[in-house]
Amino acid sequence: MIVNQSAALAAPIRILAFGDSLTAGYNLPPGESFADQLQTALRGKGYDATVIQGGVSGDTTSGGKARLDWVLSGAKADHVILELGANDALRGIDPTITKANLDAMIGKFQEKQVKVLLAGMLAPPNMGADYQKAFNGLYPALAQSRKVPLYPFFLDGVAAHPELQLADGMHPTVEGVGVIVKNLLPQVMTWLGPAK
Repeated sequence: MIVNQSAALAAPIRILAFGDSLTAGYNLPPGESFADQLQTALRGKGYDATVIQGGVSGDTTSGGKARLDWVLSGAKADHVILELGANDALRGIDPTITKANLDAMIGKFQEKQVKVLLAGMLAPPNMGADYQKAFNGLYPALAQSRKVPLYPFFLDGVAAHPELQLADGMHPTVEGVGVIVKNLLPQVMTWLGPAK
């Protein structure tokens, strides 16, 4: 039994980056997506980590929920960074639907003993104050109810910085993804625990 525990401690970490185009690396060169850059950063810190690309451009929380079982069966991940909701906000989807979808996904991950880090999103200002309040508040509420760590805003340090965005003004450049990874890395490392 002790041998098995030692083997488990030495096992590599498999992190699923489950999200939309912000995770998938929309219009970026191969090897420069969020998953790729996070894997490089973690290995640089001594983690035997593989970050699995699970981003689909254009995905909503409904789309993520629909493909979750298929992705889970193939990824065999023990950790997941859940980054979905930006497209829900852009389409004005009712925040109660977004919250229910994310809650269902977190529940499914937890059933499978996959540890979740929830990456929050903020609604664009043009959606109005009521929508913003409802949407922006759903991530902290879910993190609290599901007892999972929350990174409050996935695009922190990139949103409102045109030099870190593609021409569409929404998606990060390679350098923008680097900022996301740099900002998120300390919380990821706390979440994972010390590198073995």
